[in-house]
Amino acid sequence: MQPRLLLDTHIVIRWLIETKKLTREQARLLDVAVRRNEPVAISAITLLEIALLVSGQKLKVELAEFLEAIVSNPIFRVLPLTAEVAAEAAFLAALVDPADRTIVATARVQRLTLLTSDERIIDSGLVKTAN
Repeated sequence: MQPRLLLDTHIVIRWLIETKKLTREQARLLDVAVRRNEPVAISAITLLEIALLVSGQKLKVELAEFLEAIVSNPIFRVLPLTAEVAAEAAFLAALVDPADRTIVATARVQRLTLLTSDERIIDSGLVKTAN
């Protein structure tokens, strides 16, 4: 089964660590995916962002174990940074952050809906979003 959603980095972190910070709609969409045994996609750059964002937080496991738990979980489909994604990201000048560009480019190339709370991405209109 192919994913329909690509998760922005903060959505992944909230889902795994801070569930109460998800909006009702975000939680609903993730619950539907789980119930359907439908994978959700994440961009490979999200793993780097997660490592940088949670490295200072108290986790129940080591950071390397936390990341391995993500990549080995069948709900997550990690999508690579391809030449097509890199080329697409180069044209997304409305977004300054290279990680945001990569995530949006991945969603565009793979024709996925981006689940995000990032107002800059939502307001850009560059990609179909759910929030």
